[in-house]
Amino acid sequence: MEYKEWRNIVSKYVIISNLTDEGARTLKKNPGRIKEVNKELKDMGVNVTDQYAVLGNFDFISIVEAENDDNVMKAVIEIASRGSIKTATYKVIPIDELIESFK
Repeated sequence: MEYKEWRNIVSKYVIISNLTDEGARTLKKNPGRIKEVNKELKDMGVNVTDQYAVLGNFDFISIVEAENDDNVMKAVIEIASRGSIKTATYKVIPIDELIESFK
């Protein structure tokens, strides 16, 4: 599949997240919970491709892919509704796609 075909199927998003007090307690008791949540996200149509713990203003950065914005929004709302994490989600555009859009 060529790049142009692929980019129309999958979009990338950055999810920046902070643990709540409850989320920090859960993570301390069960660090593997992060991978469990990633599996749940995949089941909701959101694939985590990269994930980092961050020292600074937030706790995690996750790079995800999904077929549409709705899948990402529903998944983020589901995860956030549990009370263990607060998120900010950004749709990102690969630089090559941006450059191509000017042609």
